[in-house]
Amino acid sequence: MEAKVSIIMGSTSDLSVMEEAAKVLNDLQIPFELNALSAHRTPEEVEKFAKSASERGLKVIIAGAGMAAHLPGVIASMTNIPVIGVPINATLEGWDSLLSIVQMPPGIPVATVGINGARNAGILAAQMLALSDKELQAKLNKFKESLKEKVKKANKELEDIKFDYKV
Repeated sequence: MEAKVSIIMGSTSDLSVMEEAAKVLNDLQIPFELNALSAHRTPEEVEKFAKSASERGLKVIIAGAGMAAHLPGVIASMTNIPVIGVPINATLEGWDSLLSIVQMPPGIPVATVGINGARNAGILAAQMLALSDKELQAKLNKFKESLKEKVKKANKELEDIKFDYKV
């Protein structure tokens, strides 16, 4: 089995956020790898990773980082593979990370999800892969239908809640 998606985090302290992407990919049966690389502490390893990603068969990279949050942009500068940035709430409620990731210079795009939004990053990676995979498209359609059913079920449960002035 060869990884199609790489989940990279700046530090293992980010794992509690980034594992949400791993759960999505795992549930959808998409092979992935999980690594910690730091744009500041291990720049040579980041460069080696980014420059070899395509030849290793990766199709999408999910990169999470907090504080200065350079990891997604540095990776995007060294590969043509789509990079999804996950800003992590490490300081300043994650706003510093969000702005660092979303404000990339022209020519170096990083798709960016919300603060601590690794689950959505996993879904977005799956949607990218599904563009050329009918079986994965079907799995995603089923997943989206399950989201609708959750809301319908929640509304049904709300009907049973009683208040004096609830109509």
